[in-house]
Amino acid sequence: MRIRAAAVGAVTMSLALAASACGGGSSSGEGSNDSPKTLTYWASNQGASIEVDKKVLRPELDKFEKETGIKVKLEVVPWSDLLNRILTATTSGQGPDVLNIGNTWSASLQASGALLPWDAKNFGRIGGKDRFVDSALGSTGVQGQDPAAVPLYSMAYALYYNKKMFADAGISKPPATWDELVADGKKISKKGKWGLGAEGSNLSNNIHQIFVLGQQHDADFFTAEGKPDFTSDGAVAAIKQYVDLMAKDKIVAPGNAEYAQNQSLSDFAKGKTAMVLWQTASATFKSLGMEDDEWGVAPAPVQSGAPGTGTNVNSMVAGINMAVFKNSKNINGATKFVEFMTSDAEQKILNKAYGSIPPVKAAQSDPAFNTQATAALRETLATSAEALPQVAEESQFETAVGTAVKELFADAAAGRPVTTASVKAKLEKAQQQMPTK
Repeated sequence: MRIRAAAVGAVTMSLALAASACGGGSSSGEGSNDSPKTLTYWASNQGASIEVDKKVLRPELDKFEKETGIKVKLEVVPWSDLLNRILTATTSGQGPDVLNIGNTWSASLQASGALLPWDAKNFGRIGGKDRFVDSALGSTGVQGQDPAAVPLYSMAYALYYNKKMFADAGISKPPATWDELVADGKKISKKGKWGLGAEGSNLSNNIHQIFVLGQQHDADFFTAEGKPDFTSDGAVAAIKQYVDLMAKDKIVAPGNAEYAQNQSLSDFAKGKTAMVLWQTASATFKSLGMEDDEWGVAPAPVQSGAPGTGTNVNSMVAGINMAVFKNSKNINGATKFVEFMTSDAEQKILNKAYGSIPPVKAAQSDPAFNTQATAALRETLATSAEALPQVAEESQFETAVGTAVKELFADAAAGRPVTTASVKAKLEKAQQQMPTK
């Protein structure tokens, strides 16, 4: 999912969703075709601004209308509003026909029963399930159930670094381990410059980072049965390691504790920060005035050795999925629109525009997805990325644990000690906030 500020009311709405999930969600059937000439589409904000997204999407939607006679009413929804808007629509029944969702929300929204299941018949309408890469399909809903959405854009985390700042500090290559990253960061963090940027108040970004570190510490945050497991030794160690980048290692500026709207990318582009862990950042760097040869990209660090599986995972499977509301008044048109947006040709156009990776296998053959900006992301998705827990309570997990990490960053910025005990206390509180079935 694209990095975003968490919706203010997500806790309340997510708890309401969880309550419906415990009962199995809605059991209503598919919608109708009462309005065959129109569709409403909620797109997520993928570009540097909503206006950029409109410029990218409008020509493609007009192309779809010319091909099918179906007019698409477009609304680009900011990430700060998107989850609440979707959750409200699932309970009210008043939503769009087609929408983008962060892939980490797939299981939570699936539990509401409001989304069209993508069974073999529906996948057949868009060319078949085997057109999509396995890693992207792994974040479309609960394993063993028909997916609740279809992959649209795929992303992965990587380490972006400022070449000049590295050269000035005498650093010849990007760090491959966390120890190397901290050592490099300390060489740079002086005279108003900082080694690493972070988004301490961005709940989802916090979750993405500590989920990956959790994998490296052999912690999943949920048991095999789907129960919250936030206070294990591995989970505590993962979060302490992340916050310690500011609290102990002092390679992250204290002001980053308040960042929630991609300010760390701006700092990176201005030469204030030498490194940033981000997903699909190349297009944003360009929009911020940074030339492609000013930055480099490398796999995100692991504890030791090379990225891979298990404790060598170095990214969550990031991305955007496309879903259809089950009560759409144009089910056939909505399915045609998903087919259009996931076609080989459109996948190349859209993912080039956003600097992301097509989750459609055939589209990945385009040379645009084997550049400096995309090759590392593509390799990570193929070999060392893991999907976030596909459980109904995932969105509550993002809010509860993401807030705990935010509070720990605030402690670090204020000079208050961040200890193993204080981290565990925050996580115990977060686990108590999770719904009980």
